[in-house]
Amino acid sequence: MRSIALINEKIQAGRAVVLTVEEVKARVQEQGVAAVAAAVDVVTTGTFEPMESSGAILNLGQTDPPIKIRQCWLDGVPAYAGFGAVDLYLGASQMAESEEEGVSRLRGGGHVIEDLVAGRSVALRAIGQVTDCYPRSSFETTITRDRINQFYLFNPRNLYQNFIVGVNGGERPLYTYLGVLQPRLANAVFSNPGSVSPLLNDPKLEAIGIGSRIWIGGAQGYVTWEGTQHFPLQKRLPNETPVGPAATLALIGDAKQMKPRWVRGCYFKGYGASMMLGVGVPIAVVSEETIAYCSVLDKDLVAPIVDFSIPRRVRPTFGLVSYAQLKSGRVNIDGKSVRVAPLASLYLSRQVAMELQAEIRSGSFLLSEPVARLPIDRAFIPQDMRGN
Repeated sequence: MRSIALINEKIQAGRAVVLTVEEVKARVQEQGVAAVAAAVDVVTTGTFEPMESSGAILNLGQTDPPIKIRQCWLDGVPAYAGFGAVDLYLGASQMAESEEEGVSRLRGGGHVIEDLVAGRSVALRAIGQVTDCYPRSSFETTITRDRINQFYLFNPRNLYQNFIVGVNGGERPLYTYLGVLQPRLANAVFSNPGSVSPLLNDPKLEAIGIGSRIWIGGAQGYVTWEGTQHFPLQKRLPNETPVGPAATLALIGDAKQMKPRWVRGCYFKGYGASMMLGVGVPIAVVSEETIAYCSVLDKDLVAPIVDFSIPRRVRPTFGLVSYAQLKSGRVNIDGKSVRVAPLASLYLSRQVAMELQAEIRSGSFLLSEPVARLPIDRAFIPQDMRGN
């Protein structure tokens, strides 16, 4: 029907028709796939959810005399320093160390990243490996995003294409990456926002690929690779959407341009730190099939209900449940009505899609052609005890 180059020309001319994915779904119900595909150029999707497999690359700039950092703490949170002399990687889920004076044990890398994005000062303490070219042994200072060179998010795994619903069939509370799961099936938690989520609207990974421009944390970024645990071979429904965790993306974006509303450190009691992150993905309408996939509704998307009380890699499930049921607030498990809540913010996920829509309409956000497709043949390889 149309190319990304043509769509970008329309965006620059102010003539592109850009709808959020929820607006597209509503129009398809009224007008049908063909009519909507003929009229719409771009569909915007979004999510705001915990993405713990995230982190930031920082380059501090050299000290005088120079230092080769091999241990470093940012507000008491250890950062990885095993590559360039003053390059750091700060993981969102890395926890503060207790020996740092005045540092909360509930603070993690996601909170430090949030502070830097917001322009706040962060204390830095570094220990160096002394060499002839790097004679300095230690360094302490405070940094902000404006007093360092590079500061960008480089996230190994974001935007799961579907996920699970967590429950607890045991006898004591469980503290998990989904939050607290109460015993005897007292609650259920899901984390994917369902029908507005980016990859559930591109189930065959035809629109989103390596090099696709995205909206991340309020700034522009890109898909850099498949994400870790990328598993496109997950079982799928006839509408091509997966029945559990499937494809993932690795993302990058300039954190100096991000907004604190969309990058928030968080802590899960008894589990650890993470980071809430807003990510929006535009989908170029290049065929009727694009709109057909974007018209999928919550009632046609399912996730497995997984019992966390069984401490195994593969846990038993209570079957599949639709996202329409999940969003109703209660699900039926073994004949019991169980209250359910989302870990993702459904409201802010919609807001992400709307912010991206506004930027595209204004001409400040253009689409990019993927340079390569994401792999669709990756199997999931577990680890077990084995000899040489």
